Amino acid sequence: MTTQPRARDLGIRIGSGEPGSLNAITDVAGVRVGHRSVIRGDDGSTDAIRTGVTTVFPREAAPWTEPVYAATHILNGYGELIGINSMAEWGILESPIVLTSSQQIGKAFDASVAWIATKDVTAAEAVMPCVTECDDSFLNAVLERPLRDDDVFEALDAATGGPVEEGCVGSGIGMQCFDFKGGIGTASRVLSSDAGGYTVGVLVMTNHGDRPGLLVDGVRVGEQITDLMPIEHSEGSCIVIVGTDAPLMPHQLRRVAQRAGMGLSRGGSYASNGSGEQFIAFSTANAVPLDGKPYAPRVLADGSESWAVISSVFRATIEATEEAVLNAMLAAHTTVGRDGNTLFALPHDRLLTILRAAGRVSA
Repeated sequence: MTTQPRARDLGIRIGSGEPGSLNAITDVAGVRVGHRSVIRGDDGSTDAIRTGVTTVFPREAAPWTEPVYAATHILNGYGELIGINSMAEWGILESPIVLTSSQQIGKAFDASVAWIATKDVTAAEAVMPCVTECDDSFLNAVLERPLRDDDVFEALDAATGGPVEEGCVGSGIGMQCFDFKGGIGTASRVLSSDAGGYTVGVLVMTNHGDRPGLLVDGVRVGEQITDLMPIEHSEGSCIVIVGTDAPLMPHQLRRVAQRAGMGLSRGGSYASNGSGEQFIAFSTANAVPLDGKPYAPRVLADGSESWAVISSVFRATIEATEEAVLNAMLAAHTTVGRDGNTLFALPHDRLLTILRAAGRVSA
């Protein structure tokens, strides 16, 4: 795993909350993340492949044996999320979440069904895998249809807890962010003991934003770094996955998912007309039984006694989303793809100079 300094390593503190030990979605116990990077062809060749697959599992167990409560929110819908209807209807997540390239979403779905069948044939006959996407066609020769079943299998089999690789990895290889190189990013927050001590973790696949709008900790960074621009701007999209161990029900998780959009806006996103902002939130607190019998889940009530706790989850989601996007950009490296198309990395030194001048990072 290659590592670059993350926001906090550089002295950039987003919000007031405290991260978990990994500052990653995997701080939520049981959550696992896997990547498969697919890179073929020379830089600049017409058939260069710069794509991949990233997977998120909500629990250690197979999700079709222990579904969790979940919900979605679509801020702007120019994108696809397979599985959204069943999740909205039943309020549960019963598969891994698979992220990939827009033009490969069908392949990823088909391969996910095949992978589940290798584990549980009965489940594969019934489970609707959750698969979502962003467009990586600026760097990736998408019409080569580069994704194979084995690529999806490897991303699913590679899922593990612990540190999460960020930047140009998995489904993030071909992604942009505010006209810089983007990719995969993650962050977390641990609520205070008064708010239950729950953990909120976020993973993002960034592919969004206009350079002039880029904000870092409230500072107008994009207006001050006007070079290092791609030859073509794409409105892009962003996928945000929010996991928490707070005992929330689907209607509450829908509200959590909505707050991911506020985290994106704090970084300068306005969910443009041609963008697809798709959010999924799940809670690991309850394994939903499959026997159809009544049971008593752990639940944070919506009444006044829990208001402060739920509000703390909202704030944690917003802060972790904002920081995860920044971590994705900081981890990414300059990448050349098909036809010489290039996305440049956000320059750390220039970013820090701007933030120091604004008093956001100590000299």
